[in-house]
Amino acid sequence: MTGKVYLVGAGPGSPDLLTMRAARLLAQADVVFYDALIHPETLELAVRAEKIAVGKRCGRHSTAQRFINKRLIDAALKYEVIVRLKGGDPMIFARSQEEIDALEEVGISVEVVPGVTAALAAAAQLRVSLTRRGVSRNFAIATPRVGAGETTSNWTAALSGADTAAIYMGAAQAGQVTSALLAQGHRPDTPVALCESVSMPQFRALRGTLSKLPELCQKLGNGPAVILLGKVFENTGAATSAKCTDPVDLNSLAATAR
Repeated sequence: MTGKVYLVGAGPGSPDLLTMRAARLLAQADVVFYDALIHPETLELAVRAEKIAVGKRCGRHSTAQRFINKRLIDAALKYEVIVRLKGGDPMIFARSQEEIDALEEVGISVEVVPGVTAALAAAAQLRVSLTRRGVSRNFAIATPRVGAGETTSNWTAALSGADTAAIYMGAAQAGQVTSALLAQGHRPDTPVALCESVSMPQFRALRGTLSKLPELCQKLGNGPAVILLGKVFENTGAATSAKCTDPVDLNSLAATAR
């Protein structure tokens, strides 16, 4: 007999953006392998679990993916409920497919629990719809990041026809991102919203145009950031520092989930 592995989306940061299913599984988990930037209060929901950090952040020491895969397999031979807790949504830039494939190859059952991805949470916090009748009929997500040994990604092509776009893991390469988008045909005056620490109390949104993106990124702190661009962000102010709604009582949430 083996346990079951749940790839669970923790959302963009705030613990009360977890789904009910995610909270229930954390309460039931025997072991939780969690990403970097997971909120401590989210981890506290895993009241009976062993908690193991396996997070990755750009430019910092991180756990190799093949080692994470092995740890998940080993855990499934020992525990009944294994949670792999990922920031945002597990199926967006989270390397979940590699973990799913590794687990299914040895016959271990896997379930994916979706979470709120950063671009959607940022749009909600800005109160700007990513799609809008007569203005934006489509939305694309891309990243300029390329792993070691991987072929160059033509990520700008995916955004060339998009009315609204989100760029993940691109703020640290703002100069290259801007140059690549301009070369692809984006207008220098394309409206941009640069959102840092989405859903958290320290959330900030800096607005400008594509040509000014490198300057905006220089104003960022140490929080994770997502770049949003498109006409929907036109005429929406220079900067935003908005708090989320009053937080949910996580203890009540966990009790309800159980």
